[in-house]
Amino acid sequence: MNSESVDLIATDPPFNKGRDFHATPSSLAAGAKFQDRWTWERDVHEEWVDEITDDHPGLMRAINGARDTHSDGMAAYLCFMAVRLLAMRRVLKPTGTIYLHCDPTASHYLKAVMDAIFGWRNFRNELVWCYAGGGIPKRDFPRKHDYILRYTKTADYHYSPVYRPYSAGTQQRGRTAVKGKYFEQGLNPKGTPVNDWWPDVKRIASPTDPEKTGWPTQKSLELYERIIKASSNEGDVVLDPFAGCATTLVAAERLGRQWVGIDIWNDAHQTVIDRLEKDALLGDFKLGDIPLIADPPERTDDGETSAPFLRVKVRVKEPDGPRWTRAEMYEYLLEQHGPRCQGCDRAFDDPRYLELDHNTPRSDGGINHVSNRILLCGPCNRLKSNTYTLSGLRRENQKRGYMAAG
Repeated sequence: MNSESVDLIATDPPFNKGRDFHATPSSLAAGAKFQDRWTWERDVHEEWVDEITDDHPGLMRAINGARDTHSDGMAAYLCFMAVRLLAMRRVLKPTGTIYLHCDPTASHYLKAVMDAIFGWRNFRNELVWCYAGGGIPKRDFPRKHDYILRYTKTADYHYSPVYRPYSAGTQQRGRTAVKGKYFEQGLNPKGTPVNDWWPDVKRIASPTDPEKTGWPTQKSLELYERIIKASSNEGDVVLDPFAGCATTLVAAERLGRQWVGIDIWNDAHQTVIDRLEKDALLGDFKLGDIPLIADPPERTDDGETSAPFLRVKVRVKEPDGPRWTRAEMYEYLLEQHGPRCQGCDRAFDDPRYLELDHNTPRSDGGINHVSNRILLCGPCNRLKSNTYTLSGLRRENQKRGYMAAG
């Protein structure tokens, strides 16, 4: 998708629950399943790690922090999410908003990742969706809420206040105080403003619920209609990159928005059509108006890569030829220079003490090519940061007396 082409992203990705999910047999979503268990070796692609490490070091630190405090599986899940969130930020318009549905399993780790991608100043809300039902544990308080993390791309974003009906008691009293004042005619005809705690939105739990598709993690239309109303206008483009049983897409259609859904489930396209038909929303569509595109569509913008503000100030074309992985560059530099830090000249008997870095920092336009790569020990890499080139680092080491003797 082209950069800055989407007004709102509202999505419900995997939660890292450590189990597999299967749709109800004979339901609208029959046959749907997905794995929500993650391992670093199986699920993380080397190019993801290379891109994040080289171009988004703050993001990599957030992922490694989860790896240290939780597990490799949590880090693998966050790496999977991070590369997708980088792309989501790219496609959002400057006035756009993203709502990411999660639960306490990974919400605090996801927030650190989103702070690194969207910027902590663009965090807007941690919405708490409360619900009832299900079992009651013997040794813990029942866990009966999800989180929805809301971020904007910039400080100039669209938001429309959303209202809900007053409680029966307030309606009976016929008036309410707002900032110490009363409405002259009694209650605000719009209702009471919705805050960041949502106990009033239903959860699809009953097998007889008319919305139920059998999708194992289905959310209600009411929930996503509230989100869409708050952060988009009629005619805006809504994206759900984990479309599943199409709740976001159906809610967007009901509210007069354009929409795009992405999912790995082969029958997701037919589920969209079936749900629109069930809601009598197919009337204006003609055959082929809901296309299924298996291959990524060709972009017609400048091909800008993800989150450019987090990357480099100057865009420099990489040399032609195959791109080396970090492991390949590491081995090449070891062969050329031996297990020696190029910043302080200290030799090590174990190359694991050496870290791959850039000569000219990425923040100053340095490229990822091996010609701009060096091996540094940990202290030199931290001192260099994104401030010095290799020659500047060596001068600083000489000034501080950090160079190896002899």
